[in-house]
Amino acid sequence: MRIFCLKGGHRIMEGARRTVSLRGLLPLLFLTALLEPGAAGMPPYFQMSQLCKFCDVELSSCSGTGTCMSNCSISSTCADSNEVCVSIWRKNETDFSIETLCHDPSKPLYGVMLDDYNSSTCVMKEKNTTSGMAHICSCTEEECNDQLLFTPAVDPTPDDPLVSVILVSLLPLLVMGVVVAGMFYWYRAYRRRVSQEWESSMKKRKPKAGGLDCSDACAIMMDDDGSDSSSTHANHLNHNTEPLPIELDMLVGKGRFAQVYKAKLKQTTSDQFETVAVKIFPYEEYASWKNEKDIFSNTDLRHENIIHFLTAEERKVEKQYWLITAFHPRGNLQEHLTRNVISWEELQVLGMSLAGGVSHLHSDRLPCGRPKVPIVHRDLKSSNILVKNDLTLCLCDFGLGLRLDSTLSVDDLANSGQVGTARYMAPEVLEARLNLENIESFKQTDIYSMALVLWEMTSRCEAIGEVKDYEPAYGSKVREHPCVESMKDNVLRDRGRPEIPDSWLRHQGVAVICATIEECWDHDPEARLTAHCVSERISELEDEMDKLSSRSSSAEKIPAELKIPMEVGIPGEEVKISQIQDVGAADSSVSDEK
Repeated sequence: MRIFCLKGGHRIMEGARRTVSLRGLLPLLFLTALLEPGAAGMPPYFQMSQLCKFCDVELSSCSGTGTCMSNCSISSTCADSNEVCVSIWRKNETDFSIETLCHDPSKPLYGVMLDDYNSSTCVMKEKNTTSGMAHICSCTEEECNDQLLFTPAVDPTPDDPLVSVILVSLLPLLVMGVVVAGMFYWYRAYRRRVSQEWESSMKKRKPKAGGLDCSDACAIMMDDDGSDSSSTHANHLNHNTEPLPIELDMLVGKGRFAQVYKAKLKQTTSDQFETVAVKIFPYEEYASWKNEKDIFSNTDLRHENIIHFLTAEERKVEKQYWLITAFHPRGNLQEHLTRNVISWEELQVLGMSLAGGVSHLHSDRLPCGRPKVPIVHRDLKSSNILVKNDLTLCLCDFGLGLRLDSTLSVDDLANSGQVGTARYMAPEVLEARLNLENIESFKQTDIYSMALVLWEMTSRCEAIGEVKDYEPAYGSKVREHPCVESMKDNVLRDRGRPEIPDSWLRHQGVAVICATIEECWDHDPEARLTAHCVSERISELEDEMDKLSSRSSSAEKIPAELKIPMEVGIPGEEVKISQIQDVGAADSSVSDEK
């Protein structure tokens, strides 16, 4: 029997539940208290169940924050001693409602089990019931469901074990990421330090005997080139009113800006002549002619691995601008590799002379220690490199060259534009994200291009095993004359590089060359080697190969291919002047027409 206590002694019916007036209940309670325990089969005492607020759903002004009262006017003892007091607060579209009742916590209420019924206060928690979202509280004190507590938290969500599992799972990955980042930073710092130590050790090696002063050393550097020319016109402009007596012989190269002719420079005192190369610019290409002339006009550029410049002329009658340089009958490196398979010794000589020429360009000091303005080529490729008679290389075609003068501002460098040949462009040039604040970034683009040329030379070396026909870098991966956008896809999006097969690495010397190539075409410009370091590394191969040979069995003969020649020059070679071929060749420098 459920007993309801009513204010004013009224009788109420709620659903199937019957309420009894207080006036009729009091005598019954008094009579029961007087009965002896066990008399007339009655229970030994009358046990009252939990006293709770018990109202149907009523509208409320409680907004669901802080502390609210249920404002229920009915108190009831629960029908079962296991039942506890419950309050339910709901938010509708326009108003709020509160329902108070008794309920057995072992049974679901609106599809939800009560989990806090042992509390002495009614703390509201949000639950997903069968009738929608609602705030429910339960407690065991008398009428404890009258005061509803929405603080300190409306829905203190318990710790989700899934979150803990995820965090524990991610912890090893986080630690691994930190370790990998630390190793990468250490590797970068270590490689840069090794490169700097290598360069400093090379400077200290083999000091000049007799302590030549700066002027003597520079004089030797200017006069020791016996393979090109002894012309007295070297590296100066022709200021005579009359042009030099030059007779054009045959066209040997044609590019976007100029044409190159083999020509005869007649001697004034005899009928003899000297073979030269003449690069002819039309009048409208004055800017290209002037840029190359200004670079060549600096005597500090003179080097055995830089094409020998003679003079520059303005031919007003022909409305042309001329650059007269040395001539090399062997042609450019691309043609040489197409026609010839090279030996391991030739690969060493070619690679060392290439790196030596680039190193001299990039250097800010001459061998004698005098300051020099660094120069970047910006269009290094096999067709812009000539092969001399002694099978060393020299750089040519400085039409896109840039003097890294300290007076240049960031704006001046930015106006130099995205130049070069797309196939040989470094990733940062393709992406137009060159660091203009650091002039070293311009040198690093040359190093990337040089790495591609080294790869082309290695691909035609007999030491790698099976030698295929010559292909330029990236070969058939791109078109014959790729544009910038197609190279972006290959180099930036796919991070592609020319393939280095495992068979190449079987030769220990070639393996060193390949490792150097990979370091030079690194996607990160700052991780690339310097040209000086590349030159010294290749020169060290001679000593390393000798050490390997000495360790081999005394009964085993060393193949001739592994023997490094002590001299690569041809002292008795007839002096000729170098040839310029394929200036800005058909897959030439990127221009506005692309």
